[in-house]
Amino acid sequence: MASAFAAKMGFNSLMRKQAKTFNVRISTMESDLEFSCEVKWKGKDLFDLVCRTLGLRETWFFGLRYNIKDTVAWLKMDKKVLDQEVPKEEPITFHFLAKFYPENAEEELVQDITQHLFFLQVKKKILDEEIHCPPEASVLLASYAVHAEYGDYDPAVHKPGFLAEEELLPKRVINLYQMTPEMWEERITACYAEHRGRTRDEAEMEYLKIAQDLDMYGVNYFLIRNKKGTDLLLGVDALGLHIYEPDNKLTPKCSFPWNEIRNISYSDKEFTIKPLDKKANVFKFNSSRLRVNKLILQLCIGNHDLFMRRRRVDSLEVQQMKAQAREERARKQVERQRLQREKQLREEAERARDELKRRLIQLQDEAHMANEALLRSEQTADLLAEKAQIAEEEAKLLAQKAAEAETEMQRIKVTAIRGQEERRLMEQKMLEAKMVALKMAEESERRAKEAEQLKQDLLEARDSERRAKNKLLEITSKAVYSPGLAPDSMPQDVSFSRENLSFDFKDTDMKRLSMEIEKEKVEYMEKSKHLQEQLNELKTEIESLKLKERETSLDIIHNQNTEQGTSKHSNFKKVTPMQLQRRRDKKV
Repeated sequence: MASAFAAKMGFNSLMRKQAKTFNVRISTMESDLEFSCEVKWKGKDLFDLVCRTLGLRETWFFGLRYNIKDTVAWLKMDKKVLDQEVPKEEPITFHFLAKFYPENAEEELVQDITQHLFFLQVKKKILDEEIHCPPEASVLLASYAVHAEYGDYDPAVHKPGFLAEEELLPKRVINLYQMTPEMWEERITACYAEHRGRTRDEAEMEYLKIAQDLDMYGVNYFLIRNKKGTDLLLGVDALGLHIYEPDNKLTPKCSFPWNEIRNISYSDKEFTIKPLDKKANVFKFNSSRLRVNKLILQLCIGNHDLFMRRRRVDSLEVQQMKAQAREERARKQVERQRLQREKQLREEAERARDELKRRLIQLQDEAHMANEALLRSEQTADLLAEKAQIAEEEAKLLAQKAAEAETEMQRIKVTAIRGQEERRLMEQKMLEAKMVALKMAEESERRAKEAEQLKQDLLEARDSERRAKNKLLEITSKAVYSPGLAPDSMPQDVSFSRENLSFDFKDTDMKRLSMEIEKEKVEYMEKSKHLQEQLNELKTEIESLKLKERETSLDIIHNQNTEQGTSKHSNFKKVTPMQLQRRRDKKV
């Protein structure tokens, strides 16, 4: 059976080499690419084709990885593709991934596409728990990932539940706390809202700047054994080689910085590290397979070359790329400022329009109140006029009764002459009539005065009515002819001529931009001081909901390292070469 299978594989390989082309599928972090390649192509030909397709110029970080049996391998650039141990089926599948990591992402990553590919790969490793990330850092990283995808936070658009389908946190972090998805989304959204004003590239870079401080960031781990047969882990990264205990991938037992290593070699399964100090002992270890030794050696050589390259003057190509990147960032900065000014002017115009609408409504309300006041004045004037008319009629009636009394008095006087007795009686009646006439005269005079007063009130009411009409006419004229309240302009949107908002990109802009960049650097230094405070605040918020019994061994080690202030990087800062040698002799 085995011989038949081997014969079949050999036949397939022979047929592939006899053909003129073969098909490959390149899996990137965003999408898959398919190419038809010539049989004579070397690994570099295929790699360059992928880089040109992606528009990638910082090629030294990346490689084409493929699966082989129970391990992985990277496509060699100087050998033909089909002469390597690549998968036999077609299309041949390769994974375009970062093979080497930068020491400082912000300083080394120049192109946006390079930064984006690193962001996607690091994000996937954190979510797949290949890189251990503490819960508070996971929440902050998730907020930057959301900002990179959705842009600025807008409460009208990003309503509760908009992250329900997103994978933002490692499952280990979610299981560690008694928190619902809504509670996690609330905390992520609170951090997300604070990132307003950043672009997608800036959010991705903030993500990488936080992620690169994680202890497992950029480390490739391999199971090894020392001369005593003790199982250990070898970690290879941009800073050097690290030796770990199998159950602790966070804190190395000892480290070999690249600038302290003179030579690295392997023979069969034995791997040898020779320190720069010739008096120091040589460190030797064994790996399980020759193929793993080859992979370790590739990663060591590549990381060491990049380590030395960072400490030399940039090549002309890199200088050109950085200059172009600076110009592009400056152009984007100017464009962003222009858009921000346009947005600010638009918002101010909208606020002015809203204020004009509010003022119009206020004037309409005042006009309505003036109309009501005028109506009440007219009603009052009509009532006073009616009362004055009644008083005048009553005064006429009283005057008529007074005249009748006077006539009756005259008649009594004539009759009184007829007799003494009658005269006395008539005088008495006359006195009584005089008294009555006097009273009626007084009442008539009083009624006349009251009628005169009512006439005066009527005149005042009509004068008040005239003033109310004049005020109404004044308010109406303001609403119609006031500048900025033209009837045709109110319902319409306010627009601006693009010519009024255009400007030239001159030296003064560059000087101003340089000053703003320097200002941003100072602001960034201040923000970095608050990053740890922000992480501590997030940790404090969710600490009471943690389930201690669900903590993994790496969580416990991370907490201990945090309390002690130790990390992978502190190993380089604290351990001198002599101390490192003593530690190797005792522990390794």
